[in-house]
Amino acid sequence: MTGTHAVYLGVDGGGTKTAFVLIDSDGTIRATHLAAGSYYLTIGLEALGTLLAEGVGAVLAKAGLGSDDIDFAFFGLPAYGEDTTLIEALDRQPGRCLPAGAYLCGNDMICGWAGSLLCQDGISIVAGTGSICYGERAGRNARCGGWGELFSDEGSAYWIACRGLNLFSRMSDGRARRGPLYEIVRRTLSISEDLDLCAHVFSQLGADRARIAQLSKLVTQAALDDGQAMTIVRQAAVELALMVDATRLQLGFTVAEPVPVSYSGGVFDNAGALVLQHFTTSLHAHGRGYEVREPALPPSIGAALYAAKRHGRPLSSAAIERLREQSSEPAGDVEI
Repeated sequence: MTGTHAVYLGVDGGGTKTAFVLIDSDGTIRATHLAAGSYYLTIGLEALGTLLAEGVGAVLAKAGLGSDDIDFAFFGLPAYGEDTTLIEALDRQPGRCLPAGAYLCGNDMICGWAGSLLCQDGISIVAGTGSICYGERAGRNARCGGWGELFSDEGSAYWIACRGLNLFSRMSDGRARRGPLYEIVRRTLSISEDLDLCAHVFSQLGADRARIAQLSKLVTQAALDDGQAMTIVRQAAVELALMVDATRLQLGFTVAEPVPVSYSGGVFDNAGALVLQHFTTSLHAHGRGYEVREPALPPSIGAALYAAKRHGRPLSSAAIERLREQSSEPAGDVEI
């Protein structure tokens, strides 16, 4: 603890980037730092440990603090808990920079929920490089989706991108009518021969999940004028809504009970109102009492809020309001 204020570290990992945020119990953002993706299935455990240690060191240096000044930290890591044989190994990674007992590891889905709903009962859908849903109610928690990019991650940026690439191939072959997506892909990726798309994806992008996911922006861009691309966006929204409804059932919300729902991730950030509109429509089609809310805080700050909660000292309403004021302002490399 520095002075009279406790200091909390939140780490929101992801396939594309990892955000580190230091806050104090008064609601002041002490420092932030952005690093590369922390998806251990891609980079490996050794690289994950190095990335976390360097990131913690960088954010502490910006704040002029040492590791002993951190009262508690939460590390939200992608794919955490999806291989029980590796949980202990993942739990050890932050030990390179913080003492045992000063931190907790969990799935990064918790960061989105904690930030969006301020650690209150409700459900959060995360659609970034991958997709996953998490919720809490009366002390219970539940997750849905997030089974990985090979056969799940429906509605994610990677899922949208792969379906967009498939549509491009069908347009090129003549199996689908050529719409605006066709020219957008060719122009943006500087492709003169359509089959060079294979070289771009497999050689230039290295078939990397996070880099391919960035191509989802081309699909949402085309969707404004391309009905076939719009179908992909609508399908993504339907899948995300299905995850929320399945999570509601797991948590035992009654039919008459209001269900707060919020969202986070690059799919919502990059596509703006387009995805959110179809997501909300799809959600209400299930006929439940869903209350879709704009995220209160970004996942990175949510991770720090969760650290405070798990430390047994949740932030006051006044402190949270100060965090909201700061997160709405241009703030360097805070992941908003």
